[in-house]
Amino acid sequence: MADITFEIKKELGVISENAKGWSRELNLVSWNGRDAKFDIRDWNEDHTRMSKGISLTEDEMKKLVELFNARDEEDSFE
Repeated sequence: MADITFEIKKELGVISENAKGWSRELNLVSWNGRDAKFDIRDWNEDHTRMSKGISLTEDEMKKLVELFNARDEEDSFE
């Protein structure tokens, strides 16, 4: 399996934390030297290990926010 390299360009925020000290975060991450993308995944405390996650382009992130903001009140989890 090929080595995967990454660089967290900007830490945007923690979404949640679990009891084992890992946190689900939204960051801008460059994978294998490519342009940074919005990235949502779980990270250990020192960002040396990660879970599977999802990376989104800026256009995809804008669409996600648009879809979230357009949802009906009855679609809310609260």
